[in-house]
Amino acid sequence: MRDINFEKLVGLRKELHQYPELSGYEIETSKRIIQFLKLNNPTKIIDSIGGSGLAAIYDFGESGKTITIRCELDALPIQEINQFSHRSTTNGVSHKCGHDGHMAILSGVSSWLKNQKFQKGKVVLLFQPAEENGEGAYKVLNNQRFIELKIDYFFSLHNLPKEPMHSIVMNDAGFSAEVQSFSILLNGKESHAAEPENGINPAMAMAKIINELSATEIADTSRNDFTIMTPVHFLMGQKSYGISPALAELHYTLRTWTNAKMIELQQKIEDVVAAVSKDYDLEYKINWFEYFPATVNYPETNEYVYEAIKQNDFQLVNKSNPMKFGEDFGWYSKTYKTTMFGLGAGLDTSALHNADYDFPDEIIETGVKMFTSIISGILK
Repeated sequence: MRDINFEKLVGLRKELHQYPELSGYEIETSKRIIQFLKLNNPTKIIDSIGGSGLAAIYDFGESGKTITIRCELDALPIQEINQFSHRSTTNGVSHKCGHDGHMAILSGVSSWLKNQKFQKGKVVLLFQPAEENGEGAYKVLNNQRFIELKIDYFFSLHNLPKEPMHSIVMNDAGFSAEVQSFSILLNGKESHAAEPENGINPAMAMAKIINELSATEIADTSRNDFTIMTPVHFLMGQKSYGISPALAELHYTLRTWTNAKMIELQQKIEDVVAAVSKDYDLEYKINWFEYFPATVNYPETNEYVYEAIKQNDFQLVNKSNPMKFGEDFGWYSKTYKTTMFGLGAGLDTSALHNADYDFPDEIIETGVKMFTSIISGILK
């Protein structure tokens, strides 16, 4: 680690924090990363992957394994309330998931790779756009220049507040849940509020759908059929008291451990909405969007992570279940051998997506050590 200037990495992290960009618009963030990477002499930098994404390639020979380490470029539409000197300068946008810290970690890995003399193999540092809306990884996977890299192993981490600082959090099966968002649109017929019998008001159908969907929940995370059906937005009518409305919207996120359960629940939702809409003489439409496949951890890649934990004498936190949040790293699990692990961000650190969250700089070195140890374990 003598080759790495961690003060410089902290400075980069704070600069990235000051200038956050939303999913799909990470143009200046990408430029800042490229400027830093060029100081570390990658074999090649591929830009404009999946939008504003980029990959720094360190090629040590054609005969070895190709390892990709991935981080995220994007920030969130959250107003920062922190008052420190590196607070966000962009109104309503801030790094509240720690992607600024993840970028600093991969930048540190690039500083280390600059001086390595492996005899074979290739390392790809992937700075991926648009993780927060679930679109980035899918676009990267379908980029021909990325496909041509012929990846063998894929790794990533995510900082986890409320876990011990510097600990490594693992679940052998996977890191995160399968997540699907959807909306239900109901269309009846407007009428005078004094004569609702002359129209078709969707309120009762809306209530019945809410009740029937809530009955599908299985909140026990230890079960394979675990399901969370979270209502996030409802809308019906307007504040006009002479009108019995015709239109209603219901928005949800759905979370399961497996794709098979997700498909089963999607069909259940279709059946419920169709039956209720028929009962109340309503037209309906269901829209599915913001899909995050479950992130799968493979035994072979898990072993390299466990060896890195042992080599660095880091605390291991074994979880009986994946995390309940979504992660578009799951797209890579559909094609490559993948492992994603958690990096403990401290018991007292504010939760992810909280307005007062800030990535703890002290775990940058921990993340760098994990990834450099994984790379060494494979390429040596």
